Amino acid sequence: MEASAFLREIYRISKRLEEVKIFDDKLTLNNTEMQMVREIILAKESGRRLISSRLAKNLGITRSAVSQMVNKMEDRKIVCRVPDAKDRKIAYIELSEKALDAYNQMKERVNLFVQKIIDRLGEGKVGDFLTKANEFLDVCGEVLQEMPKQSQQECV
Repeated sequence: MEASAFLREIYRISKRLEEVKIFDDKLTLNNTEMQMVREIILAKESGRRLISSRLAKNLGITRSAVSQMVNKMEDRKIVCRVPDAKDRKIAYIELSEKALDAYNQMKERVNLFVQKIIDRLGEGKVGDFLTKANEFLDVCGEVLQEMPKQSQQECV
């Protein structure tokens, strides 16, 4: 198969993956807010807590932008600031109880979804797919590093 045919198939698979909707409702979070929630959850699951400067660094945005986002998400009861017990100048950004409950429900649904896929395909096929997908993405990264940089403006 030639490269253009492979590329068409990759696009087709990518589109099909985007169309997999596990939840009926639309999330009211934009991409950066979703990334922030992800960072908070990852920290919590590894026993850490995040302050706004760490969130800014992890997200690649300014502390001011994080502060604005946290204010808006606090108004919507998604996150809350929790003062440090020893140093009142430090405030940790955490998911609200409401958001944490919603996250846990979503996590259960996603786990059930994935388990049903494993039940149908078997652990071997799912494991093989994940191994091959990661191998493919690793090679994509390597090839991109090897290729000369080209700006989008040069392509237009």
